[in-house]
Order: sequence, then C-alpha cells, then structure tokens
Amino acid sequence: MVEKFEFKTEVKQLLELVIHSLYSHKDIFLRELISNAADAIDRLRLESLTNQNLIEANEEWKIKISFDEKKRLLTITDNGRGMTHEELIENLGTIAKSGTKAFVEQLKKNKDQDMNLIGQFGVGFYSAFMVADTVTVLTKAAGEEKAFKWTSTGQGEYEIEETVRDSRGTDVILHINKEDGDYLKEYQLKTIVKKYSDFIEHPIVMDVEKEEEDADKKKVKKIVEETLNSRKAIWAKNKSDIKEEEYTEFYKHLSHDFNNPSKTIHYSAEGTIEFKALLYIPEKAPFDLFYPDSIKGIHLYVKRIFIMDDCKKLIPEYLRFVKGIVDSNDLPLNVSRELLQQDAQLEKIKKNIVSKILQTLQNMVEKEYDKYLKFYTEFGKVLKEGTHYDSENKDKILDICLFQTSSTRAGELKTFKNIVESIPSSQKEIYYLLSDSRENAQSSPHLEIFKKKNIEVVFLLDTIDEWLVNSVFEYKGKNLKAVDKGDIALDSDESEKKLIEEKKEKDKDLLGFMAKQLESDVKEVRFSNRLTDSIGCLVTDENAMSKQMEQMFKSMGQTMPTQKKILELNVNHLIVGVLEDLYLADKESADLKDYVSLIYNQALLTEGSKIKDTLGFTQKLAELMIRAIKK
Repeated sequence: MVEKFEFKTEVKQLLELVIHSLYSHKDIFLRELISNAADAIDRLRLESLTNQNLIEANEEWKIKISFDEKKRLLTITDNGRGMTHEELIENLGTIAKSGTKAFVEQLKKNKDQDMNLIGQFGVGFYSAFMVADTVTVLTKAAGEEKAFKWTSTGQGEYEIEETVRDSRGTDVILHINKEDGDYLKEYQLKTIVKKYSDFIEHPIVMDVEKEEEDADKKKVKKIVEETLNSRKAIWAKNKSDIKEEEYTEFYKHLSHDFNNPSKTIHYSAEGTIEFKALLYIPEKAPFDLFYPDSIKGIHLYVKRIFIMDDCKKLIPEYLRFVKGIVDSNDLPLNVSRELLQQDAQLEKIKKNIVSKILQTLQNMVEKEYDKYLKFYTEFGKVLKEGTHYDSENKDKILDICLFQTSSTRAGELKTFKNIVESIPSSQKEIYYLLSDSRENAQSSPHLEIFKKKNIEVVFLLDTIDEWLVNSVFEYKGKNLKAVDKGDIALDSDESEKKLIEEKKEKDKDLLGFMAKQLESDVKEVRFSNRLTDSIGCLVTDENAMSKQMEQMFKSMGQTMPTQKKILELNVNHLIVGVLEDLYLADKESADLKDYVSLIYNQALLTEGSKIKDTLGFTQKLAELMIRAIKK
C-alpha cells in the first residue's frame, strides 16, 4: 500500500531554496549522499558493538556508485544501518518538524547565516534535487524483515510503500534531469569522489569496464569493481607509522609543487579543542605569492569529508604560503556545509595552528639556520606582514625576521634578538634606516655619526618594512628609532653641544636666510651633530611619512600632500665657514644663493630623491667650478 505525505507550505519553500539557492556548486550533492552513506555505516558499526547479530563476522563495508546513462539513473548504495518506516519519515521528513517556518525565514534573509542545523533538518539529502527530477530511496533496516521505498519529486510531496530488498542497507536512486547529464559520466563521478570524498574511511566503489588478457593472451573486456577513493587519510595515522617519502608525496599531491617541502608539521590537538593537522612549509615561493586571492592554503575536512580547499578563517594572510589540511570531527557548519559558522572553536583552532607554525620557524632559526635562511629568502617579506596585522604574535614574528645591519657583511642577516644582545645596556634605542638597497643605506649621510661612534644601525630594505616600523615601536624594552627622523640625541661631549649652541646663535640670520631661499622645499634649516663628513642631509619630523611610504602611495596613483623636510647642516664642515663669509660680505651674492641651492640638491641626491631642475643644478655646479678656477 502506497502512503502519501504532503509537506507543509514552508517546507515547499525550503526545498525551493535548497534546490536553487543554498549550494554554490551542484557537485556537492554527491558529497552529501556519500557522507550520509558513510554515516549509516558508522552508526551500524557502533550499534554492533552491543549487538553482534546486526552484522556478519568480518563484514566488508562499502559504498557503491552505479549509473545507467540510457535510463538516466544514478544510484548510491551502502550496506549500513538502513531505515525503518518510522525512521524514513523521521530522517527524510525531518524538515517537516516544528520550527521549520522560522528556519526558512532565516535562510531567506541570509543563506550563509550561522546555523548549526545539519542533521536536524536533513538538508544535505535534499541537495539531490538539484540534479534529479525524482529521488527514490530503497532501504532495509538492520535486524528488520521489511524493506521500504521512499519517493519524491521534490515538489512538496513524498510517498512510502513496502518493497523488497535482499539485504540491509540503502539505495538512493536519482533520476538525473536533462540539464545535468554529465553526472552520468564515469569520469565526472570519479573526479567528484576524488575531490570531496577521497579520504573517507570506507571504500567507494564503481563497476568499470577494463581490458585484460585472458589465458590465451587475448585482450578481453571485463567489468571490474574499482575503488575510487584512496582512503589514505595520512594525517589520521601516527607519525611513527609514516615515512618521509609519504609525507612528501602527499605534499606534492596537495600543493602541485614539484619541490620537496622545507618542513612538515604533523600533530593532533587534544583537550578542550580536538583536531588533526598536517601542515607544510614550502621550500620555494609560488609566482602568485603576492596575489593572495589566487593562493590555496589550508584544506578543511570535517570527519575526513572535504569542505573547502582554501579556508582563510584557519590561517592569517601572512602565513598564506603554508599548505596542508585540518580535520575536525566537531566543527559546526552552516546548513549547506559549504561555509563554517563563526564559532569560538574555529578561532581556537586558528590560534593553535599559528602558534605551532611560528614555533616551528623559531626552532628552524635556532637549530637549522641554513635551511631557515633559504626559507626566509623566499617568504620573509610575507612573514613580515604579520607584524602589522597580528598584534598578538608581533614579538614572535620579530624573533624570526632577519635583517642586514651596518655591522654585518653584505647579505649577512641577523635577528632582532641578535641585535639587542649586541647593544650596550645603556643604549635605549634600536636605530634603523629605511632604504631601497644596502649600498644606498651604507652611503647615507644619516649614518655618519653612528659609524663614528660604532653604533649598529638596522637596514630595512624591503617595501613591507615601512609597515613594520609603523606597527612595532619597541622590542625587548628598546624603542625603535629612525636615524633620518627628528632629533638624534646620541651621547655627545660637552664641547660638541656647546659648539652647536654657539653656532646656532651666531648664524641664526644665515640659517633664516637659507630657510627663506628654500621655503618652497624645506620646513627648516638647522645645525646638527648627525653629520661628520657630508655638508648636509634631509630629515623628516618624528611622525612624518617616510620617503619610501610616500613613493609607494604615489605609485598607487594617490595624491599626497607636500611634506617639507628639514635641512640639517654639518656644524664642522668647511663650507659652513664659506657660507658665513659670503653672507657677511653680501647677502645678495649669486655665489651664496648658488651654494644654498647646491647644498639642498646634493642632500636630495644622497637620499636617493630626484632633483627638480637637473640642468640648472649641473649649470650652477659648472659655473662655481669655473669661478673657482679663475680665482
């Protein structure tokens, strides 16, 4: 006898949403049905622990996919627990339970809304209607005599009738619609299983036609049962049972990288949060490293079932080079299983993963420095992004960042920890200089006083370093201080301080004259003890934007307000005396004005900036040389 059931109005709306709106990829229907089949097997295995009569000794668990292209039928079969008449209504009709109306309203508002409703509403099963005109379920529960047939077109009604099935388990039979005939192709089915269900514990099989040799060495075609999934969830094994070659093979399969990984991180987290992680630190940077949207980082599995291949919620962008998988048994998903809910548990996993990766890199710095140096050459710029975006781990990231300094040989790198250890306890600052190359940094006039006093200066040569110093203000109690910004208060003897004060007072009119001459370009002209050899240099205010940052914004097409710098003069330079004499003799002297212009343009050149009037600069230089020769 056929029993007919009619869904309520809101359930019809729900089915409409499931079929047309809930899932972004139709392929997911097969993942859902395979997942349900695996759950049915797992449930029976659990129940058989207390009731051995439910299964046969040494029984093989199996999920089988069959298709008939002519009849347009796709069947997913399992030998799991099966369902009784009541369970069919309960499991496949649960969306008719009370509360469905509210659920539908929520889903209409936001299909990605955080709702832990899988299993409560049985939505995954109904994804079959995305590709099928009709879905039929043949099932026989373990330990029961009767089998039942459930049928629906997804239009708001379903039927249940008694049928015949030789053994316990379930067949889900899909009558594929005209638009989705590709799901009746062997290759397409294999591809989907490989992508979404490759690591499910139970074998997923399919009958395929293969050519084999018979006893007479003749080639004959035979139908053989082929297992489609590898079932090799390498991350679920004990580390002691896995060879290095297996780790490497899985990395290459996962990342499509031809190189071996630099480091493998395999661990299980237990306690308040439990998950397994298999992470890899690559050896070589991919070409798209600085295009984060194209990077595929951490693959997420829940109970070995693939959920997504780039779970950005599990790892920060500055660690986007890390490849691997995370598998959790109890992460909550939203109703479509496609997106994770915003959940405190997810944040805890992320925190755990980040901590593990940073600790691994720290161990490499301390114990495998040469290997780490190769890694840092490839990924150091990306790693530094974390000092700006991850305030919680800022110090840990700084501990593993490497820098050249005024005391190192070209190419030699040091950590901030090494730098601090070499600083005298009386020195309260870590001095740094932003530059586009070591050569320019080494020849900068801002470095002269530091060379004289044998004070180490950190060279920040990467574009990202601008963001670093805007986020990191101190390290291990030492403040970071730019050598080309603001005043530099190095220990000076009293005679130096006295000389500057005297010169400042004596030449205040000269300094004012120079500032007037350069008023469109500089904010102030002043004496400084920063210089020992050069006549002058340009410095910015303490909180002003650096030249590198200014250039970066301009390259992005952003209009930047004019930032006037301060021209500092070497109080001991001979040219200062020449300027004093010229100013006292004739304030309107052409030579005086030319000297002022040349000193400013020379300061521009030494900091790597462009001169506004290159021709005028060279002509003035030539004229002064001619006048000097004639004298």
